[in-house]
Amino acid sequence: MPPKSLGIVQTQFLTFAHPPKEMILDSGLKLADITLAYETYGTINKDKSNAIFVFHSLTTDAHAAGFHAGDKKPGWWDDMIGPGKAFDTDKYFVISSNCIGSCKGSTGPISTNPKTGKPYGLNFPMVTINDMVRAQKYLIDHLGIKKLLSVAGGSMGGLQALLWAVNYPEYVSSVIAIATNTRQTAQQIAFHEVGRQAIMADPDWLNGDYYGKTIPARGLALARMIGHITYMSDQSMDEKFGRKLIAKEKFGYDFEQDFEVENYLKYRGDTFVQRFDANSYLYLSKSLDYFDLAKDGDLLKAFKNVKSNFLVIAFTSDWLYPAYQSKDMVRALKANDIDVSYVEINSSYGHDAFLVEIDEQSHLVSHFLKRIYKETT
Repeated sequence: MPPKSLGIVQTQFLTFAHPPKEMILDSGLKLADITLAYETYGTINKDKSNAIFVFHSLTTDAHAAGFHAGDKKPGWWDDMIGPGKAFDTDKYFVISSNCIGSCKGSTGPISTNPKTGKPYGLNFPMVTINDMVRAQKYLIDHLGIKKLLSVAGGSMGGLQALLWAVNYPEYVSSVIAIATNTRQTAQQIAFHEVGRQAIMADPDWLNGDYYGKTIPARGLALARMIGHITYMSDQSMDEKFGRKLIAKEKFGYDFEQDFEVENYLKYRGDTFVQRFDANSYLYLSKSLDYFDLAKDGDLLKAFKNVKSNFLVIAFTSDWLYPAYQSKDMVRALKANDIDVSYVEINSSYGHDAFLVEIDEQSHLVSHFLKRIYKETT
């Protein structure tokens, strides 16, 4: 194990059968016997005042840190979570759960529909970010935590963190919102729609009823390739690949991968289909599109009851969730006299910077949490 590793961790599962036997979603439909997959790191203190809830992005999961038995790679935010790291598990009790609608252990389209005994597929009800947060609240109640020291996340995880502060102001001392926004723009929705259309155009998709058959691998791989382009930046792609050819003496003109960037995207697509479900991609990307914290257009009003302190982090080269959206959020928070710190990190990594720019993020997060913990205990 690398130094400062959490070592082997295990995913836990909690099914909310009683209560709630059924949860009424924002769509008005009901979802029965919801299961959440989650992991915890560190130790909860006696008064349960050191708990931090970390939320994942679109295609990651509850496995945020440490290693699963037999795995060579750690959780997706292992550089940030662990002993002596930004989310210091020697001090804090960190929780990470997989959101409903996903395919990573929580109830989603791949789960068994209790009415039919078969996977839900497209019979799974549409879920929103708000539905995800409401399910997470049941988990926190189950763990007996009355107030979270902080809620934190990047990208889609940031949306969940914001909604926790808005929906449950008395339960959240602080928010760490990274590379995120308060509403999806037309461009963000457009990229998601192209990815969804790629999946649905795959003949193997079968209107979502492909379980036990051939998965729509070509469509899902293409959706991932499109998405991955938006996670990088022009500079990072140029620095990593440029116009390098793949060990060929001359152009092939066979429409195989000639350039290294083509080969990289194909690799990303091919590996993605081995770990993610196409229907979950449809549902989760749509839940992002529906997200709008200020449905009436008044962001100041959306934050009026918030009681949390905020740390907002953006990145200069993030063109998927550009910094101006974070600045809009900060202005609305300040207009409500909310304590907010805003930092824009100079980075060439694009949207993926929240997973890559560890040193500066760690410095900001660790000092912010130290202040909040001191103020609340």
